[in-house]
Amino acid sequence: MHNALIIAAEETHNPLIPPVYDIVWSLLAFVIIFLVMRYVVTPRITKMLDERTEAIEGGIKKAEAAQQQAAAALDEYNKQLADARAEASRIREQARADATAIGNEVREQAAADAARITANAQAQIEAERQSAVQALRAEVGTLALDLASGVIGESLKDDAKSTAVVDRFLADLEASQATKTGEH
Repeated sequence: MHNALIIAAEETHNPLIPPVYDIVWSLLAFVIIFLVMRYVVTPRITKMLDERTEAIEGGIKKAEAAQQQAAAALDEYNKQLADARAEASRIREQARADATAIGNEVREQAAADAARITANAQAQIEAERQSAVQALRAEVGTLALDLASGVIGESLKDDAKSTAVVDRFLADLEASQATKTGEH
């Protein structure tokens, strides 16, 4: 019996070593899975990764191109802004120069108008003064003749000589006034 147990123990297989048919079927399944992975799944994954890489690289190239365009647009904008600032400065300077010229022209015109108005006023004053002097001479002459007529008792109104006497008297009176004002 003891021999039978040893033979029976030898016929029972080791649990760590699988039977041959399991190894064959497992190997066959492994080869099929390996081939499917190698020729079907891996190329699709590789293709997908390549497409994704191309998309990323294309996006990077587009981003770089867009960045270059943005930089060019920024440079153009800065150039236009500098040109606009220079133009605005030139316009301000021109406006200042124009304002100064207009101000000078207005001042000159105002001075000319003031001189013209002053000259007209002085001419008018002189004309009115002459008119007043003439009226005063006539009035003073008439009063002097009336007074002299009253003193003498005769009428001196129609006499040309009396008019000449009055004019000479007034001229002497003006001369004496001019002498007095020249002394003081």
